[in-house]
Amino acid sequence: MSLRNTETGAVLEQMVLHSLIYGGYLSQSQQYIGSRPGGGKHKIDVVANRGDRNILISLKWQQVGGTAEQKVPFEVICLMDAMEQNPNYQKAYLVLGGEGWTLREFYISGDLQQYIPYGDRVEIVTLERFIMKANMGKL
Repeated sequence: MSLRNTETGAVLEQMVLHSLIYGGYLSQSQQYIGSRPGGGKHKIDVVANRGDRNILISLKWQQVGGTAEQKVPFEVICLMDAMEQNPNYQKAYLVLGGEGWTLREFYISGDLQQYIPYGDRVEIVTLERFIMKANMGKL
C-alpha cells in the first residue's frame, strides 16, 4: 500500500503566495476566519490584501481522482458564510489545481450556481487563471 502525498497542498500554496507578491498583494496563510456552517473552525489557506480590498483564497489540489471534488460545494458555502459574517472580506477565490479533476469544467463554468447562487462573490478558477489574475494585480 502506498502512502498518499499530503504535501502537494503546500506546493500549491507557495505558488499562489509568490504570484500574490508579484501582483502587489500582502498575504497571510493558514488564517482562522471564524466558524464553518455546522460548527468547526474555518481555516482559510490565504487572506490577501491590496489597498482596502480583502480577499479569501481557498486552494484545492486534485492530483489524481479523489474526494476534493465533493468538497467544492461545501467550500463555496463556507466562503459565502465567511463573507456574510465579516464584511471586510469582499471576494473569495476557490482555486482548483492539479489534473485529477473530472468536474473541473462544471465548477469553473459557473454551472454550480444552478444549485448554490454565489454570484460574483466567489470565483472558482483554475490555478493558471488565478496566477494570471494575481500576477497582474486583478483579483
